[in-house]
Amino acid sequence: MSDINYEFGELLLHIDNVSFTPEGSDSPILRNVTGAIYDIRQPDGPVRGQIVALLGPSGVGKTTLFRIMAGLLEPTSGQVVLNSQDHPVRPGQVGVVTQSYRVFDHRRVLGNLMVAGRQAGLSKKDSREKARELLARFGLTEHEGKFPKQLSGGQRQRVAIAQQLMCSERFLLMDEPFSGLDPVMKHRVCELIIEVSALHEDNTIVVVSHDIPAALSIADTVWLMGQDRDPNSGELVPGAVIIDQHNLVDMGIAWREDVERDPRFHDFVDELGERFRQIH
Repeated sequence: MSDINYEFGELLLHIDNVSFTPEGSDSPILRNVTGAIYDIRQPDGPVRGQIVALLGPSGVGKTTLFRIMAGLLEPTSGQVVLNSQDHPVRPGQVGVVTQSYRVFDHRRVLGNLMVAGRQAGLSKKDSREKARELLARFGLTEHEGKFPKQLSGGQRQRVAIAQQLMCSERFLLMDEPFSGLDPVMKHRVCELIIEVSALHEDNTIVVVSHDIPAALSIADTVWLMGQDRDPNSGELVPGAVIIDQHNLVDMGIAWREDVERDPRFHDFVDELGERFRQIH
């Protein structure tokens, strides 16, 4: 158990009974998915944003839920709401970072961010000011006049994330950010995600992944997606749900630089790996 003093604040994101069945199909991909993210504050500690690891085997429905959370796909029923708003999430309210860290190759770094700012409704002046503020936070000021192809892989990642923060200051969805990375690059991406979350206590990052160790090393909360089994037949019930939710702060394996040296961390990695095999 953890001895860290923390408290929950306001509701930041609510997945309310979301189901999705593709048109023309009788088999749901998602079935009554429910989850909530609250602001986590550490009164006597540093700024802590929220990092939720959305884990599950490949093909279980994580990407479908990802798109619904981003407002890019309308659920068959239910809704995703930000900050207790009275309407479902809309495209552009949540920053989306894909595996390829897409940016506009024909625009310079500053231009990439300003385009996102203008699409978010900012004036040209405000877009430029906000873009330069984010570039300074990410150590990219000297690169604002370069094209993406002139950047290193790590710098390009930072530009892509800053671009999405122009659209959504507080919410960021990341799709398989560790995919295909070598150990050194994976560690750098983990550091960057933690850095972004710590920019503001309301910052909320949902990392969709099947890389259990990498996701657990940065998260404070785990949502495990899978399919329930019928208690009578033992057969998988169609449609994925969030079958487990874990508070890693209470477990003593969150908000620590040395967490990967803790036997409890490795025990939980093994436990989740076994759950993967049971649910899919």
